[in-house]
Amino acid sequence: MTQTSSENNQLIRKHRRLSIKWKWALGTALGVFILFLAFSGLLYRGFSGVLYNQERNHVSSTLDTVLSRVDNLQGHFNKATVSSALQPSLTQPSGSVSAESKLYQNSLITDLSRDSTTVVVYDANRKQVFSSRDTQITAPEFSSKRTITAKSQGAFDGLVGFSPIYSVDRHKLLGYVQVTNAMGEYKNARSKLIAILTVLIISAVFVAALFGYILSAYLLRPVVALNDTIRAVQSDPQSEERVPVTKRDDELADLGNLFNDMLDQMQRYIDQQQQFVEDVSHELRTPVAVIQGHIEMLQRWGKDDPTVLNESLSAAMQETKRMQSLVAEMLDLTRAEQIEITLNNETTDVKEVVNQVFNDFKMIHPDFTFILDDDVSKPAYAQIYRNHLEQVLIILLDNAVKYSVKRKEIHMSLAEGASTVEIAVQDFGEGLSEENVKRVFNRFYRVDKARSRNKGGNGLGLSIARRLIEAYHGKISIESALGYGSVFQIVLPLLSEQERQQLDSAKAATAKPKTPAMMPTNLGANQKTEDADSTPSAPGVYRAGSPTEHDHES
Repeated sequence: MTQTSSENNQLIRKHRRLSIKWKWALGTALGVFILFLAFSGLLYRGFSGVLYNQERNHVSSTLDTVLSRVDNLQGHFNKATVSSALQPSLTQPSGSVSAESKLYQNSLITDLSRDSTTVVVYDANRKQVFSSRDTQITAPEFSSKRTITAKSQGAFDGLVGFSPIYSVDRHKLLGYVQVTNAMGEYKNARSKLIAILTVLIISAVFVAALFGYILSAYLLRPVVALNDTIRAVQSDPQSEERVPVTKRDDELADLGNLFNDMLDQMQRYIDQQQQFVEDVSHELRTPVAVIQGHIEMLQRWGKDDPTVLNESLSAAMQETKRMQSLVAEMLDLTRAEQIEITLNNETTDVKEVVNQVFNDFKMIHPDFTFILDDDVSKPAYAQIYRNHLEQVLIILLDNAVKYSVKRKEIHMSLAEGASTVEIAVQDFGEGLSEENVKRVFNRFYRVDKARSRNKGGNGLGLSIARRLIEAYHGKISIESALGYGSVFQIVLPLLSEQERQQLDSAKAATAKPKTPAMMPTNLGANQKTEDADSTPSAPGVYRAGSPTEHDHES
């Protein structure tokens, strides 16, 4: 009941929430709205200022035109003369008006033809003597100075220009002129501009919101795919569902690839765990059955027979040691399968390690002939942890020693290619058939299980070697002929001097973790461990007293 209520609450919250697509669309629309609003405000202010100055200049030019027409009337400043000066007859004889007066006449006609402009002339006694049309300013403010001001009176809202009229010699006041401009054109242009900007803002906001929604839906498709993949894996951890790989080279594509890699790694860990349990349960069944059989025999009658008792105890001890060896090797293999995420800044001189292991085996097995063909004249560095390379070489040499029964001779070679370093280990022992060559690196695989058990093998050595080499992006292969021996070849990427210095610098720059010792096994590679009843073993030296485990096995 509680779970159902919780799911219902989640559904309610999900329906109430605003998706990223809508947030993106609304955010884009808001940003565009603010941007266009600011731009429109600046445009409106600038354009309105230009129009306002034009209207103001129109009032000023009209004042100048009227003054130029009436300032020479002298004492004849009355309705008739002013009307005659400001409203010339269209039937005036040709040549009665000078070229200059024609210019003014044309300018005056242009100024007075505007519906929003009104010219009113007063005489010196402040009585109206002329009006181009009905004026909306009923109480003019007479002033001795020329002024142009914005004024709002009744239904009028515009500019009012006022100027006294003096005679040509500027000694006699003839009257006053008032020019009113209701600025109809200005107001109409401003209204149209506001309408255009409003439509532009609304259109821009709508287009931006639509474009933002479509763009966000496109860009967030990897996130939706990632969400679907997470839900599929959450419902079924064994699901093969993965984020679809896209060709877009961006952060979301990197996130999808990284998530797929993480899922693949988790799947490998799950498979390794299942494989580990299955392998251990399978391999431990026989020794457990042997121990159980001997104990039951002792319980029934064998404990009274010293010979049977000793044989049973010896068999039980042998099977116990084999189980201990098996568990240790399984743990080794598990660690080897997980080293891909560690030790990425380690570098090792392959030439030095090969020579060291070669000398160790010459000392440990004096009855064998070891030959090293070293064609590398200078240090050859590879990106691999030193102990892991030692362990792989010891596994291969240990196999070679165990299976070189008749001809006790082992050859090693070291060569350097253009971008790789190659190591080969050759024995002249029993060799493998073509079928066995294909399976030799499989875990728990033995060519002859009965014979391998007698030699202490569990079938994990070569499997560990392959996993270690492949973890460092190398390759390991085998060539073998039945009855003629085998050749194991290791190929590792060779580091340039610059790459080695970069890795060493990166290693020094990071916090120094605890250096992992060689994985403790009884493969002849236990160089960092000590037995309770033995002296410490030398680094990289194969312990002859340890049981061997690498009989052409994986």
